[in-house]
Amino acid sequence: MPPVKPCKTYFLGDACLCWELGDAIDRLTSLQVLYVYRLLKKNGELARLGVHDLVPSYTALAVHADPLCDWKAVRRLVDGCLAAIPADEAGLKERSVRHVLPVSYHGEDLQRVADHAGIAPDEVIRRHTAPEYLVAMIGFRPHFPYLLGLDSSLVTPRLDSPRLAVPAGAVGIGGEQTGIYPETSPGGWNILGMTSPELLYTIEPGDTVVFTRAEE
Repeated sequence: MPPVKPCKTYFLGDACLCWELGDAIDRLTSLQVLYVYRLLKKNGELARLGVHDLVPSYTALAVHADPLCDWKAVRRLVDGCLAAIPADEAGLKERSVRHVLPVSYHGEDLQRVADHAGIAPDEVIRRHTAPEYLVAMIGFRPHFPYLLGLDSSLVTPRLDSPRLAVPAGAVGIGGEQTGIYPETSPGGWNILGMTSPELLYTIEPGDTVVFTRAEE
């Protein structure tokens, strides 16, 4: 496995410092970000330094803290975790919670995804339920999991005109990503089906998700 690239750091305002490990959606980069995130979550020194939140994304980790905190000490702590990133992918993985989400695959865009892939809707469902997805981050809305591991044949462009109201529990595909809407909100992803939004409340970055076809 190639070594970790030098990180770019930058402030967002005066209370958030970011470490950027890459510039594109990539499983390895996400695993590295999540590895550092987990190490820092276990470190009680953060709270003493004034850090009150850690937010991982696909390529970066944001550290939110009191603007008057000792940012040099925070940098040393985070940089130490970055230096500890294992040299092989197996070392990046940690036992995590596996969430199994039953889905009723009757979404209004299921046929659109099938047509784009040149396969039948049942094959879309088979390929969508096959992987164990990595929860790379939570974003857009509280409890909205961004999942890595989508079969490349199911990559489908977002809708040209986003819907004003996507229902809570909608499972969708947006480009090379798949995810679940935790609440009713606007959105432009292709809707494959529905699951229970309550199942999303305990999902954390670094967990895994498996979709199953709900019995009907």
